[in-house]
Amino acid sequence: MFDIKYNISILPESPGVYIMKDKDENVIYVGKAKNLRKRVSQYFRKTQNHSEKTRSLVKNIIEFEYIVTENEIEALILEDSLIKKYQPKYNILLKDDKTYPFIKITINEDFPRVFSTKNYIKDGNLYFGPFPSINSVNEIMSLIRSYFLVRSCNIHIKDGVKSCRPCIYYQTKKCNAPCYGLISKEKYGEIINEISDILNGKSKDYILNLLKEQMFKHSENLEYEQARDIRDKIEGIKLIFEKQSIFSGGENSEDYINIFRYDNEACVQVFFLRNGRVVGREHFVFENIMGDNDEHIIEQFIKSYYGGTAQIPSYIYSPEFLDKDNIEKWINIKSKRKVYFKTPKGGEKKELFDLVRKNARVMLDRFKKNKYLCSVDRESDYLNELKDILCMNSKIDRIEAYDISNISGFDSVGSMVVFNNGTPNKTQYRRFKIKSVQGPDDYKSMKEIVSRRFEHALKEIKCIQEGELEHTYGKFCIFPDLILVDGGCGHINAVEEVLKSFNINIAVCGMVKDDKHRTRGLIYKNQELNISSELIKFITRVQDEVHRYAITYHRSLRDKRSLGSILDEIPNIGSKRRRDLLMYFSSVEGIKKASIEDLLKVPSMNRSSSESILKFFNKSKT
Repeated sequence: MFDIKYNISILPESPGVYIMKDKDENVIYVGKAKNLRKRVSQYFRKTQNHSEKTRSLVKNIIEFEYIVTENEIEALILEDSLIKKYQPKYNILLKDDKTYPFIKITINEDFPRVFSTKNYIKDGNLYFGPFPSINSVNEIMSLIRSYFLVRSCNIHIKDGVKSCRPCIYYQTKKCNAPCYGLISKEKYGEIINEISDILNGKSKDYILNLLKEQMFKHSENLEYEQARDIRDKIEGIKLIFEKQSIFSGGENSEDYINIFRYDNEACVQVFFLRNGRVVGREHFVFENIMGDNDEHIIEQFIKSYYGGTAQIPSYIYSPEFLDKDNIEKWINIKSKRKVYFKTPKGGEKKELFDLVRKNARVMLDRFKKNKYLCSVDRESDYLNELKDILCMNSKIDRIEAYDISNISGFDSVGSMVVFNNGTPNKTQYRRFKIKSVQGPDDYKSMKEIVSRRFEHALKEIKCIQEGELEHTYGKFCIFPDLILVDGGCGHINAVEEVLKSFNINIAVCGMVKDDKHRTRGLIYKNQELNISSELIKFITRVQDEVHRYAITYHRSLRDKRSLGSILDEIPNIGSKRRRDLLMYFSSVEGIKKASIEDLLKVPSMNRSSSESILKFFNKSKT
């Protein structure tokens, strides 16, 4: 047993980070301290003076760890890193999942794509940003596509191979059509290097002078069309540099942060100013902030927000908070330049600061209204009822539901949907193509998909523990509080058998239907539970969603198989010609309508094979 009193007595009186854990060894809180012994001991003294949130935290602490640092700044940096890694329940977190857009160049492809994305992944590609709003990225991307003609499709293109005919983007002069071999890999690479140089912020004059030299050379050689194209590109680059200077953090960049609070909910609003112009704004709503004062919320918000992907401006205007000096030193280290925290006292900056607070109030009011309209409170009631009838000790935050779909065992697939706090989380949905089961065996299929899900989870957890993967990048490492399966006792037993083999303890319920195929209730531990009509409505939503997701995937596989089956029946059409035909015409309907002249345009087709297709489809019509 962990002796809390003894372990507090041997804590060093040094700066550091403390890590609180619950009975399941989950990290539930991470904090920093100037004096570890003094700070940690405060949690276990006079608990009646603590806020409701702190009392709840202390009640769940079974043990703690600590890491000593040289100073408070090191402790702050380490605290930020550990909060990101563990996402502790009692820390104030940016749960809105608002990430900021990047411009991505896929340099690991022969013909790289340039597009905007909110997902920053360490995949060897180039990322530029983040930008304060999607509108800023869209403006820059529009200029890049207009003047550089790079592709935006997902087609796999190999140098020198005509994989398909040019699309509408080529016809409207927005792409160089590398898919049809109209530009070499080397020439396309030069264009990508130019875009990369611009987004990297290389010298504007240097790039423009190089292009002007090329323009004059073409003009001297009487190559006026090429000279005109470069002239237009020069104008486009000037515009891109202008946008970059507006949207990037520099000497004239400012962020205004303010907060509005009502009871246990608060909204933090951020306005982004670049060169005196508001270029974007964001808001973040925090719930269940029992006992946290505004100063603490602002301090935690700044650490979470600027510790993530947000751009760091030169000036940050915010309400006063306690640890201002240390956070200013920390953010200077992070941004590698001087950043100033200020609180406006008067003038135009104070007026804008007050306007940010008014916007925070409006957004919180809107959030509360939407919360009421979406019946989030009622969904909490459903989850509480579910928790009570299953005799569970902890709150149900995450539900995973599974279903199998097939026709006579063909194209058998499985689906997994996720509900967080009673709301679908579609980014967490997963689908599985059944690999090991032949024929219509739902129980074995269910065992396969659940086994694969938790095998992935255990591998990810191992990688996270060994430092090979960050917690936020894991796709399966978060376990559900409850598993629902579309079926009865047989399906439940199949899942429980898998969980037992992995030594995982999670409650499993079956969602059963009546004779009219309507959701009737839940089966748990071989007994059908007596549940309210309101909870049945919630279970119906879950059951319908997991079934919809499974059947959609099944139909897509079936349609692909049907497509292949039609072309398989045509004489003289092998796998290469099938592929080329589908790449060129995109669908069987397109192939049906094609003339013999159209068919002969496909690289691998000859007159004999083209006539076979015409004959086949004409025969099928009769």
